[in-house]
Amino acid sequence: MYTAKGQLERNALIRQYQPLVHRLAHHMMVKLPANVEVDDLIQVGMIGLSEALMRFEATQGVQFETFATQRIRGAMIDELRDNDWASRSTRKSQKEIEESIRRMEHRLGRTPMESEIAADLGISLADYQTLLGKVRGTQLVYLEDMSRNADNEDSFLDRHLGDSEADPLNLLRNDQLRSALVQAIKTLPEREQYVMSMYYEQDMNLKEIAVVLDVTESRVCQLHSQSIARLRAKMRAH
Repeated sequence: MYTAKGQLERNALIRQYQPLVHRLAHHMMVKLPANVEVDDLIQVGMIGLSEALMRFEATQGVQFETFATQRIRGAMIDELRDNDWASRSTRKSQKEIEESIRRMEHRLGRTPMESEIAADLGISLADYQTLLGKVRGTQLVYLEDMSRNADNEDSFLDRHLGDSEADPLNLLRNDQLRSALVQAIKTLPEREQYVMSMYYEQDMNLKEIAVVLDVTESRVCQLHSQSIARLRAKMRAH
């Protein structure tokens, strides 16, 4: 894979790692609003791959795939940040769903069904499921939310797609918080537990999960948004 000068053989590696770009793009899509096109992410990701090829040096002591993954994901995030795709209404809708879930859990003493949340919000079930598709972009736990003022309007991307060192999943080292999260996941409806397991543990994308569950990709997106909203509602207490 190296030239006579010790440089990476560009064309061969572009072909080899093109699937990586596609995988990262599809995996990121579940965290993004419906108006973001996966093809746009792939195009930007290929630019990130090209830059990784130019900048990588074997003497850095890291594998190329690790280095490239960081550059590809970084290029995608930069593009999304530059386009400022998250609206204030999207953030408002997310908060309303989470608040509704908390109210319904307190009122019913159990996990509310989608139809019950929809009724609490004063909209039809179909409209609620459409809303879930629009507000996708939620991550499992934003630790900063637990200490930050609710009125603080920080960058949506900074909250949702931060670097790997600040990723909530990497920060869940605290045993008490991890234990609370595990217990919260166990309270999810069975299908939502499957979605969380396939997405976060098995690293499957929306299309792959849809095939397993025999539903549409949009339905998987709705289920993911719903399960995340439930978990965020529960984890705020911690």
